[in-house]
Amino acid sequence: MSTNDPITATNGANEETIAYTSPMATVTSTVPSWARWWRQVAFIPSLHNRWLTPTAQQQLNQAITEAEQGHRGEVVLVIENHLPISSARLQNSRDRAIEVFGDYRVWDTQDNTGVLVYLNICERRLEIVADRGINSHVMPTMWQAMCDKAIEGIKVNRHIDSLVALLGDVGQLLRQYYQLDNDPSGNEIADRMIFIK
Repeated sequence: MSTNDPITATNGANEETIAYTSPMATVTSTVPSWARWWRQVAFIPSLHNRWLTPTAQQQLNQAITEAEQGHRGEVVLVIENHLPISSARLQNSRDRAIEVFGDYRVWDTQDNTGVLVYLNICERRLEIVADRGINSHVMPTMWQAMCDKAIEGIKVNRHIDSLVALLGDVGQLLRQYYQLDNDPSGNEIADRMIFIK
């Protein structure tokens, strides 16, 4: 993956963390991979997603609610066990995050301030896709730093703490640029995490 790619900011030493600077930018083609496809086929969710208990899901929902206070943005957390097997050979987690961004209409907010945090458990990838309204204010290095911080915690099995902190950071960023005590658009996307099994 090229570090000159217009839509990504990558950490050259660690390709596990990728921050999207704009879902509207041209997406570079993904290299087809049978290895990626086989990872999805062989993945056993119950061995890898034990940390996502009902209590953990409540904590994440609460973190989303708190992250959405005091600004006009929308924060969406999607956790997916694995890539869809039908497209995994041709689609990586970056492509999937952009697809999910569209599927869940994160782009369809009043001020284009939707932010998707996407975690693919099988691929061990964390992606942030930010709509153009908020992305125009945020340097790619900021998104990257947020990804790096979260992925470090996830690597040491602190999934919930890392995701809660990341959601808080996203909320703080939205408050910085779109602060508003009374949001006239209301809650455009429900404050609950989405778990794609």
